[in-house]
Amino acid sequence: MLQDGKIFIGKSTKPEYMDLALANRHGLITGATGTGKTVSLQVLAEGFSQAGVPVFASDIKGDLSGIAAQGNAKEAFVKRATEIGIDYKADRFPVVFWDLFGEQGHRVRATVSEMGPLLLSRLLDLNDTQEGVLNIAFRIADEQGLLLLDLKDLRALLQLIADKAQELTTTYGNVSKATVGTIQRQLLVLENQQGDEFLGEPALDIKDLMRTDRDGRGIVNILAADKLMANPRLYATFLLWLMSELFEELPEVGDLDQPKLVFFFDEAHLLFSDAPKPLIETVERVVRLIRSKGVGVYFVTQNPADVPETVLAQLGNRVQHALRAYTPREQKAVRVAAQTFRQNPAFDTEKAITELGVGEALVSTLEGKGAPSMVERTLMAPPMAQVGPIDVTQRQQIVTASVLRGKYEQSIDSESAYELLAQRAEKAATEAQAAQGGGGLLDMLGGLFGAGGPQRKGSLTVGQRVTREVTRTVVNQTVGTIASEIGKSLGGRQGSSIGRAIVRGALGGLLRR
Repeated sequence: MLQDGKIFIGKSTKPEYMDLALANRHGLITGATGTGKTVSLQVLAEGFSQAGVPVFASDIKGDLSGIAAQGNAKEAFVKRATEIGIDYKADRFPVVFWDLFGEQGHRVRATVSEMGPLLLSRLLDLNDTQEGVLNIAFRIADEQGLLLLDLKDLRALLQLIADKAQELTTTYGNVSKATVGTIQRQLLVLENQQGDEFLGEPALDIKDLMRTDRDGRGIVNILAADKLMANPRLYATFLLWLMSELFEELPEVGDLDQPKLVFFFDEAHLLFSDAPKPLIETVERVVRLIRSKGVGVYFVTQNPADVPETVLAQLGNRVQHALRAYTPREQKAVRVAAQTFRQNPAFDTEKAITELGVGEALVSTLEGKGAPSMVERTLMAPPMAQVGPIDVTQRQQIVTASVLRGKYEQSIDSESAYELLAQRAEKAATEAQAAQGGGGLLDMLGGLFGAGGPQRKGSLTVGQRVTREVTRTVVNQTVGTIASEIGKSLGGRQGSSIGRAIVRGALGGLLRR
């Protein structure tokens, strides 16, 4: 709910708002399963959309898709609205559905080059040595002008590296065929998990995520992630790529009256789980600097401890739902969560976290010059759109009516590394054959008639087989004539046999299969 450049979140002892001018300072929504994180995400997404701010959010269970459907004036929602002093007005919001697999929305792709060696190594779960070889592959691709668009491009390049491993070692460092083989196997695993469907063209145009509808409302882009969650590494890598792509592509704009895009990263702990230090440093750098591009990043996870401290320090707007505290580990997590807030002397923050009911949260937002407000125990506003998933028919109707329909559905196979390397190999083979075939008239004839060496019958074209049979007939006649003359000179049947053997030996190269 939008009021004077602020999103209405709920009510504590006073109305609680999020200032749009400070919304690009990022945020965090945390809480145990079933405490209302997704509903809070929907409330914020609705508010941003009303303000004309596009949103991108992953939908883990399909519940967020309901934002595209008209809300229902349920008794609980009407009662909640009355308690916090607002009128409940059912609404719906403009939505575009996306899906890496193209089943529940427009297909999303990125090229191998856009992914880069760091993220690709994360996706393939490579060790430092293997990541080093992958970096060499990208370096060679750059130096030789080879476009890496899809997996077959990367495979072809890795095969080239394996073939020339000894030569490359002197320039780039140790490159072993065994390491290349391991990377190839990991690519096969990725392909078996349908990860190859994400790598290719047409790549996602970031501008398509930053649109508004005719009424000026921000489009809510929803990524169908229920199937994607079967491969958590692909899910986390994709969202990190998208965040990095926004950082790379968007220009510096400084502080705006409101963000150009808000990015919600649900199940954020997957991004940092077992992540190498360089990757965490990359995330920290992107989160710290992307706000100057007008993008707000909001992590959604169960506990603040799921997010590294260096990243957590960048998240100014916070909504904390209830946490359980039954075990020593859970009690420690609650204590850590409480310490991330600016304390309110009116209540015990640590104790309040364990007492919050469904729909309640501890809220602290940025105010004034960017300082966090004191934490407040808040009754969250109800969503105005439908809570819960829409059905398959409704989703399909929205996808069919989308202005983006047809732009991303069909893959494109542009000329890239695979095709260029294949052309080079074919040219090298032709030159080698020409060099071998330069020994005289018989070799030249052999080249003309496709008889330059042993070949399988099935490998010849129809034209080559016809030419060979005609050639065989002519040669046989020639052999017969020459042999006859030699036989006459030598005399008798024995002379004829010797003559035929001599000529056939000379012309045998023409007739070999």
